[in-house]
Amino acid sequence: MLKDFAKAAKPEKEEVKARIKSAQAQLAAYQMQIKEAKLPVMVIFEGWEAAGKGGVISRVIKDMDPRFFSVASMDAPPTDVDRRMPFLYRYMVEIPEAGKFKFFDTFWMEAVTNGLFSGELSPQKYEKRIDDINTTERQLVDNGYCVMKFFFHISKKEQKERMDALRANKDTKWRVRKEDLWENEHYDQCLDVYDRYLKDTNRSSAPWYIIDAKDRNWAALQVLEFLNKGIETALKNRGVAAPILQNVFPLRKTPLLSEISFEGKTLTDEEYKAQLKELQAKLHELHNVIYHKKIPVIIAYEGWDAAGKGGNIKRIADALDPRGYIVHPIASPEPHEKARHFLWRFWTRLPKTGHVAIFDRTWYGRVMVERLEGFCSENDWQRAYNEMNEFEKELADEGAVVIKFWVHIDSDTQLARFTDRQNTPEKQWKITDEDWRNREKWDLYEEAINEMLQKTNTTFAPWHVLESVDKKYARIKALKIVIEAIEKACGK
Repeated sequence: MLKDFAKAAKPEKEEVKARIKSAQAQLAAYQMQIKEAKLPVMVIFEGWEAAGKGGVISRVIKDMDPRFFSVASMDAPPTDVDRRMPFLYRYMVEIPEAGKFKFFDTFWMEAVTNGLFSGELSPQKYEKRIDDINTTERQLVDNGYCVMKFFFHISKKEQKERMDALRANKDTKWRVRKEDLWENEHYDQCLDVYDRYLKDTNRSSAPWYIIDAKDRNWAALQVLEFLNKGIETALKNRGVAAPILQNVFPLRKTPLLSEISFEGKTLTDEEYKAQLKELQAKLHELHNVIYHKKIPVIIAYEGWDAAGKGGNIKRIADALDPRGYIVHPIASPEPHEKARHFLWRFWTRLPKTGHVAIFDRTWYGRVMVERLEGFCSENDWQRAYNEMNEFEKELADEGAVVIKFWVHIDSDTQLARFTDRQNTPEKQWKITDEDWRNREKWDLYEEAINEMLQKTNTTFAPWHVLESVDKKYARIKALKIVIEAIEKACGK
């Protein structure tokens, strides 16, 4: 793209100034429309060092309301926490809320290209990074984001002249790093890498705009006018259904809930106590192993109301070092969570390497309660199966152990437990009117759950059904599954 870049004819100086003023006013007007339409806008600036990204950002935001935009610089090295999280983590946590702009001075391009320069990224790892980026940008756009990407292009000679000018001034010489000088000295090598990256990540949902950045005013005008056109298109397309993609991940055969038998799946108190003690001791030892090997573990619980998720989670957690795990009870999203991609609140809760995150309810609410209660559109939940598979594939590829439990009971058992809770004062806090309303939709939920299990029971993040009419049996089964999955990941 850079090698084939054909510069547009630059207008006269006065025309450029007039059009900048007009474009800035247009962008300010769009800002209010974006707020009303709840359109989140990500604007990503990449380019050669000293190409003028910072100056253009200042021009772009000049007439904007500062309450509804923010600017983030992502060129700082990843923190220790970042290094212990999946590659996409430090970027996903930064995505903007609906109705707001976020401008990024560099984003994930720098990490990928620097990895190529240093040799840290093998060809296979590079291809994986590209696939992750393209997938995530597509997901963002499908979920209503406007993603605009600009690359600031200057010649080797122009870059050197700008760096020399900065270094000649005692107040600005600090802005030129040794990495910047290396880039200029190896301009042709960098050109090859940048050109390849731009081609590999240039998709119709989030295309690249190459900016002729030799003249700073002209660069600002190009960005402003491309940005306004992109926003205009995004506003027109607001609410248009995104394509439903075919699943490309390997799936395991899954029985229907009605086919699952509870017969013989019980334990005596003596059997339960003996096995619980033994299995918890083994899991406690394995927690030390995963910490040493830096393996993150994600345990996701879904299940019928009153199925026994809480007690099941407690028996897992009791075996773990309290410094190395956290349980996330997932309720209805908070306003700031609802205003972002539905997976955002789970990205922000992922465990560091060597730690365990247990989710009491998960991202699968998208295809159950949100689907049945109308909290998202039909296109949203139909698209979510593939998006959740992609999310879990990313976690698994980054080395995480992903374990998913469906805690299962029959309708009669649920009714008995609801009644017991209703009639026992110390248990009444566990039962709500919403539980009774959901029970009336048992058949609808069962249909949705069956579809969920069928479409997301992948080989890399399989579902495990815990037959929980006997809670003791379900707890022991869960411990065995967690232990087996961790031992496999540890090579035992």
